[in-house]
Amino acid sequence: MPAPLNQFLFGIYPYICLTVLLLGSLIRFDREPYSWKSDSSQILHKAELRFGSNLFHYGVIVVVLGHFVGFLMPEPLVLWLMSPTQHQLLAMLVGGVAGIVAIIGLTVLIHRRLAYRRIRSNSRKWDITIVIMLWLQLALGILTVPYSAQDMSGAHFEVLVHYVQGVVLFHNSAALLQGMPWVYQLHIFLGFTIFLVSPFTRMVHIWSGVGSLAYLFRPYQLVRKRGRSEAR
Repeated sequence: MPAPLNQFLFGIYPYICLTVLLLGSLIRFDREPYSWKSDSSQILHKAELRFGSNLFHYGVIVVVLGHFVGFLMPEPLVLWLMSPTQHQLLAMLVGGVAGIVAIIGLTVLIHRRLAYRRIRSNSRKWDITIVIMLWLQLALGILTVPYSAQDMSGAHFEVLVHYVQGVVLFHNSAALLQGMPWVYQLHIFLGFTIFLVSPFTRMVHIWSGVGSLAYLFRPYQLVRKRGRSEAR
């Protein structure tokens, strides 16, 4: 890949996507609060929904948390806990299993959305587009496992860790991906593209899931009984 194209795709494009994700989500929440939902189709057809949804959500939650922990954990802490090879092996096992679980669930959900006429007729183009993008992203993630297995030294995985941390810390780390296998590059590009389109799709409801964590830290609700005199 030419160096200028590599710089744009992995040095500039990620920040465009993250900016649109944040600002687009805020604008949508302000202007279209009633569209901030997952648009459940359970009322139209319950078949396959619970099975597919549970597999997909449990699997993808592990995948997302694994990416955050695996890529953003400080390097000294990682090296204190495990070697680069062990770090890569752990990522391959946990990410691979969770990815397979998630893609099975998402396949069920895609089949359900396309196979049943009532659901398909009530689906917007973006509803179908985003689930296909997610399926491709999971497939690419699973495909990275055999690529990683070809070199268990942890070298490629360390490059990816430094790249992701470089994006978070605003370091120009795009050059690190120059010459990396295509599957890693496409996985990263599609991941940022999903961030880019999320504010315009049902994916925006993920923010509500993140926001629900605040309930773990909110103060207890005080409930007082009214006395007889107050009741009168």
